[in-house]
Amino acid sequence: MSEKNKEQVIVRFPPSPTGYLHIGGARTAIFNWLFARKHGGKFILRIEDTDVERSTKESIEGIIDGLTWLGIDWDEGPYFQSEFAHEHKAAAERLLKEGKAYKCFCTKEELEAKRKKALSEKRDIKYDGTCRRLSPEEIAEKERQGIPYVIRFKVPEREGKIGYDDKVLGRIEKDYSEIEDFVIVRSNGRPLYLLCNVVDDIRDRITHIIRGQDHMTNTIKQILLYEALGAKPPVFAHMPLTLDLQKRKISKRTHGEVVSVQWYRKMGFIPWALVNYLVLLGWNPGTDQEIFTKEELIQAFSLERINKANSIFNYRKGDPKFFTDPKAISINAWWLRHLPIEEIAEMIKEDFKKEGIWDEAYEGEKREWFLSTLDLIRSRFHTLRDFARLGRAYFADDFEIEQKALKKNMLKHPELKELLPRLGEALEKVEPWNLETTEDAVRAFASEAGVKPGIIINGMRTVITGQLKGPGIFDVMVAIGKERVIRRLKDSPRLFEGTKP
Repeated sequence: MSEKNKEQVIVRFPPSPTGYLHIGGARTAIFNWLFARKHGGKFILRIEDTDVERSTKESIEGIIDGLTWLGIDWDEGPYFQSEFAHEHKAAAERLLKEGKAYKCFCTKEELEAKRKKALSEKRDIKYDGTCRRLSPEEIAEKERQGIPYVIRFKVPEREGKIGYDDKVLGRIEKDYSEIEDFVIVRSNGRPLYLLCNVVDDIRDRITHIIRGQDHMTNTIKQILLYEALGAKPPVFAHMPLTLDLQKRKISKRTHGEVVSVQWYRKMGFIPWALVNYLVLLGWNPGTDQEIFTKEELIQAFSLERINKANSIFNYRKGDPKFFTDPKAISINAWWLRHLPIEEIAEMIKEDFKKEGIWDEAYEGEKREWFLSTLDLIRSRFHTLRDFARLGRAYFADDFEIEQKALKKNMLKHPELKELLPRLGEALEKVEPWNLETTEDAVRAFASEAGVKPGIIINGMRTVITGQLKGPGIFDVMVAIGKERVIRRLKDSPRLFEGTKP
């Protein structure tokens, strides 16, 4: 390996395929990906599927699909930890052979008795090393009897502390005397995560491990394993946890689907907007900037600016407009307004098909109208779903009337029951149909009827779009078209009878 390759940054994202990709895992992947891209390094995707009982094909596909949707690409992988089981077992055997690990024959009952005794004597609860002191003859006899055993790592009996310099939290240390001889292989012969992870990281030449602070309990033990296997430990950076408003760690079991990446996709988030938001959950640029392009974020990212304190993820169920952190919504809305409209059109296509309002002509002769209409209405939207939900009236005649708009703009002005159909008749004479001619006609009608233009305009908006607010009404009229506008105005009296158009 060349000197250049020795210095290359190599990081990994090692999800366990026991469920969907949730926002905490996605954030870990994003931080690793940004760090690799910032330093021209490698980002490895490694699926840690050694939990055979809980790992599923669906979860693996969900993780890969979630990362792909977010735009997080990897340079190597996906590797599957189970494919390297022989390496994990070989490492355990090596540690046994070199006297750095030993077989422990203590039963669950014996271990529980030791735990209770330690509690009663107010001592630290840790394994007391009973089997560490077994002679070769005693070990051979227990094996002859077929007594099950686990393999424990033999923590060096040294004075002082072992530690590491965390890139986020600073110097972390622990007394050797406080570390118990920990299990690295189960009684069924399967190596544990602690060992597998280290063996894999050594093989993949991982230089930096960026992960959540909930893994810190493993770090000192893993450093001991690196040293025992003759490898230099990587640099560690432990990110703050993502908590809910009750200060509980965000998890699949506790929070369910609402914290999954796929939930955000289903709710109409733009992939990069979600990345943009998740990075700010636990990292800050040192400025007030909140909106980042991919290039800007890669350039700005650094481990040193990862926050030490846990971040709060403010999610709420209910109206899709308010189902999550307001900052997440505002960031998504910003990208909704600023991305090229052609990209937005592609993103909403499937939703339009599901809602039954897609027209193949939107990619043909109606393309220009379609794009200009999307551009007109997006300024007040928050998610991609809003185009088919709140903007349905622009693309179909079967749309909902917002009750607040109906009460405020229509029912409070009963005179509109008679005026709006008359306005529809007046508009039949308007030619050409454009901003200037429609505005002149509406204002002239209001003046002739002796009604404030605002009453007419607000009533028209409700009838034409079903909404309380929106783009300029004359832009709306031009976008929706003369025929539809007139028809909806003429049919408006039914709204006063509690029926829908």
